[in-house]
Amino acid sequence: MRPGAAALCVLAAPVTLGAATPDFAGDARALDALVAANYAYLDRFPGGKPPMTPQVAAARDAVHDRDSLLHYAEDVLTALADHHAITGASFKDDWAVVPTYADLWIERAGDGYVVDAVRPDTPAARAGVMAGDRLVAVGGVPIARALAAFWAPLGLDSRGERGAYGARVLAAGRRDRPRVLTVAGARGTRTLTLASLYATHTDRPPLTVTGTTIRFNNSLGDQTTIAAFDAAMAAIPGGAPVTIDLTDTPSGGNTSVARAVMGWFVRGPSAYQVHTLPAEERETGVPRQWIEQVLPRAGKYHSGPVRVRVGRWTGSMGEGIAIGFAAFGTPVCGTRMAGLRGAVYDFPLPASGLVVKLPAERLYTVSGTPREDFQPSPDARCR
Repeated sequence: MRPGAAALCVLAAPVTLGAATPDFAGDARALDALVAANYAYLDRFPGGKPPMTPQVAAARDAVHDRDSLLHYAEDVLTALADHHAITGASFKDDWAVVPTYADLWIERAGDGYVVDAVRPDTPAARAGVMAGDRLVAVGGVPIARALAAFWAPLGLDSRGERGAYGARVLAAGRRDRPRVLTVAGARGTRTLTLASLYATHTDRPPLTVTGTTIRFNNSLGDQTTIAAFDAAMAAIPGGAPVTIDLTDTPSGGNTSVARAVMGWFVRGPSAYQVHTLPAEERETGVPRQWIEQVLPRAGKYHSGPVRVRVGRWTGSMGEGIAIGFAAFGTPVCGTRMAGLRGAVYDFPLPASGLVVKLPAERLYTVSGTPREDFQPSPDARCR
């Protein structure tokens, strides 16, 4: 996820020591206006308005301190059913952030929920969960009832996108405890206790290089990745085929790292994605759209063939790199990506400074396909 310029419509007031207690209730009301002004995908909802149920409104009216404000902000963003909309702060027992701390990608299939992909070398993978297995229950509660319980406090149900969104969150579990999931498949019906990915994090270098395959270890937000990538590319013979592996980039990153990577493979300025900023059109009535380019990097060019690998744990900036390479004519191979919407901006609430992270820009391929709808190529070079 990429931090960006905060609000067209929100001004952040500094919080100083000894100052009066922040107006937490006012921040709750400001949050509603902030989302309505800046969330780039309001067209997903009836009337183009964020979901606001009596239950959510009651939570807003009860805000009186920082904790209740954070709970309210989490409710508002959860109601969007958008994995790219999160708060900057959290409670230790919050639900895991998906896809960063998820090892199962769940999709709706008819009246049930199916494992679409399993993240390698994770608790779910080691327990033998496989793509095609059905998620039957969470914590011993049948999945339909578990989803109803997940959405009920917000006055919502699991229809539409909320079903698969909720199932992915439930499968990822709470941050501070193991998950108990019941899955059914070729190995029968099994109830598994799986560690939270918050308990299994290990430090890794920015890249893993195997031959001429360069794999990013969820490092697209780390500026040291640029030097590591440059060193890896410098060690590869000029005409050799290169594989860029983005299958473990769920946390996204920033565009400077992305452009540094892609800059090795262009000879001149090359368009890689299109941005729109709906907030500006809402405020002024004038639409704004621009094309972002990759520029060559002096002394750094690879003339050999290149291909890109992606999957469900290719997220945000990883998806941006993928559509950039596709625009250059490079085969992008693998499965559907995370489908995270837009570019994320950080918005501090005016009194408390609490940060919410919202997709504020819509992103498209250079041919006009929404980034979240992009699909890998069936190109023969992927086989």
